[in-house]
Amino acid sequence: MVEKLREYRAHNNMRELIIDNNLLLMAISRFDIAFGFGDSSIREVCEKNNVDVNTFLAVCNLLSGNDYKDYEISLPSLIGYLKRAHTSFVDVTLPKIRHHLIEAINYSDTNDVSFLLMKFFDDYVVEVKHHMEHENNEVFGYVERLLAGEVDTDFDFSSFSVNHDNMATKLNELKDIFIYHYNQKDNARLSSVLFDIIVCGRDLISHFQVENTLFVPAVEKLEETLRSKHAGESLPEKSGDSEESPHVDVLGDREKDIIRCVAQGMANKEIADALCLSVHTVATHRRNISAKLGIHSTAGLTIFAILHNLVDLKDINPHQ
Repeated sequence: MVEKLREYRAHNNMRELIIDNNLLLMAISRFDIAFGFGDSSIREVCEKNNVDVNTFLAVCNLLSGNDYKDYEISLPSLIGYLKRAHTSFVDVTLPKIRHHLIEAINYSDTNDVSFLLMKFFDDYVVEVKHHMEHENNEVFGYVERLLAGEVDTDFDFSSFSVNHDNMATKLNELKDIFIYHYNQKDNARLSSVLFDIIVCGRDLISHFQVENTLFVPAVEKLEETLRSKHAGESLPEKSGDSEESPHVDVLGDREKDIIRCVAQGMANKEIADALCLSVHTVATHRRNISAKLGIHSTAGLTIFAILHNLVDLKDINPHQ
């Protein structure tokens, strides 16, 4: 029995990676890496195929349950991977399942049950296509603008992963309908297509895991860097007293900025404009601040900011 690798590193052979987890063949193809790499190392294969080796290792380690946190993500490389994954689902996997499903259930538009089952699947495919087209055009377009140094305060990146869980759940629901409620003998073809549906569902979950675990934090880090840079002098000035109370330690730098703005009487829209954030992001920060401090009112946050030297009393309007 071959011992499982605890973590893939650049010096490992690509062959070792595949032996350890042959499902990574899909990840390799989605990085647009050509097969036929023999005994070459992961680094050699990535360099030959113009793939960022750290991003490749982060994805493969994540998908195999290994440690992935030491690898710096290249967003252009990861976006290319995610786009090719979308193409794989929409143009290859789902059409193949549909073709085999029609054969397995003797589909015809005069058979009400089979018609409804296929309609369920087709409606699901339309939903997946729309979701992935939105990501390709809107989400990845937004990130590409960030990479070019453009800050778009109107784009709400925080809603990116809203429908991810729903997509995997619906496919699993279709599979369960067939297994537990669709009464048909001679099920060799149906069993085969149900296996394909199970594999597709797991692949979708893994795909969303890459987006949520690697892509989202990398984008948020880039957003924070750019917005801090663009905010510049528009940020409210901090109090001259540099010592902070231990109570303030639970707050992030952006949360402290928001409390200063609140204390100075600024509404969420004004805060968003001053800090180059979306209004939704400001509202989310304020909810997190209230949860951490147990203070929910503007007056309470203002007093907190004064007592803990986040603002100077002279900067506060007592009649706000």
